[in-house]
Amino acid sequence: MANDSSKVWSAFSLVAALGAAAVAKKGLDTGWRAATGKQPPANPADPDVDVWEAVAWAAVSGTLVALAKMLAQRRAAGYYLKSTGQLPPGLRKDGA
Repeated sequence: MANDSSKVWSAFSLVAALGAAAVAKKGLDTGWRAATGKQPPANPADPDVDVWEAVAWAAVSGTLVALAKMLAQRRAAGYYLKSTGQLPPGLRKDGA
């Protein structure tokens, strides 16, 4: 049963993180276009992209995507806790 629980949590957590990352990326692209009037860099490593534009994109997109994934996984863990009465595997305290 514990192994099944772990698989369910892994799938649930992955879906939540991927969904949040996709939504965050869409919002970031829209926000970048609104703020700069340009498309976000498709590849910040491209030498044709200004280095400061690449740095700004990497910092903003990395931070916001990671934050969105973390918040989605926290919500998923809360839902899992309400559904099962215990924290998901990997989030349980030792001995719990």
